[in-house]
Amino acid sequence: MLVAGHVLADFTEFVKQGDAADAKFKPDAALESYLPAEKLNPNDAALLVKIARQYAYRMADLSSKAEQLKSGRTALAYAERAVKLAPNQADPHLAVAICLGKLSPLVSNKEGIEASHKIKLEAETATKLNPKDDFAWHMLGRWNQELAQIGGMTRAVAMIVYGALPSASYDEAVKCFEKAIALNPNRLLHYVELGRTYALMGRKEDAKKFIEKGLAMPNHDRDDPETKERGRKTLKTL
Repeated sequence: MLVAGHVLADFTEFVKQGDAADAKFKPDAALESYLPAEKLNPNDAALLVKIARQYAYRMADLSSKAEQLKSGRTALAYAERAVKLAPNQADPHLAVAICLGKLSPLVSNKEGIEASHKIKLEAETATKLNPKDDFAWHMLGRWNQELAQIGGMTRAVAMIVYGALPSASYDEAVKCFEKAIALNPNRLLHYVELGRTYALMGRKEDAKKFIEKGLAMPNHDRDDPETKERGRKTLKTL
């Protein structure tokens, strides 16, 4: 029992150190603590989700597509392990959706379409398991927003070659982003992406209102600077 106690103490300390690095948006430093923790307890689903997210986050810091793909696929593998260990928890399913979303721009059209089906499934599962998870609703909104942009010709080709794409709409994206805002009004990305969706719908005043609201908020999440840049680019087109 004494050895087990030491192991638990070491595990807790490693996770604590990893969380501290994660809070500073330092994924590599976080992994330096999370990975030793994994060796002590490889079946901790919550830890596997943390590791998956670090590998996904660090993709933005890598210069080559090959490195980004490798990190993204590692992230996905950890997320999928977490789902197997904790299928009734929302976070592992959300992690799979996030990892697939990060990978989608880097893979083939066929793999991207296959990923699209799974992103929707995993995001929907996360919202059902935890209806109060604002980021799960955000992911479902982003999925609708991005898939709704696919034109008729591309959709027709995809249907012939890969099978039908899931249905998606800007209206559904709006509903998801509004739900995310209601659950957590302090995340700027909800406002920016709601505004960008309105821009795609041709509702310029609504787009400007929500994007500017998001841009005026302080950065909090790792991806906030990138989100704001997307918002600024959209504003220039209005």
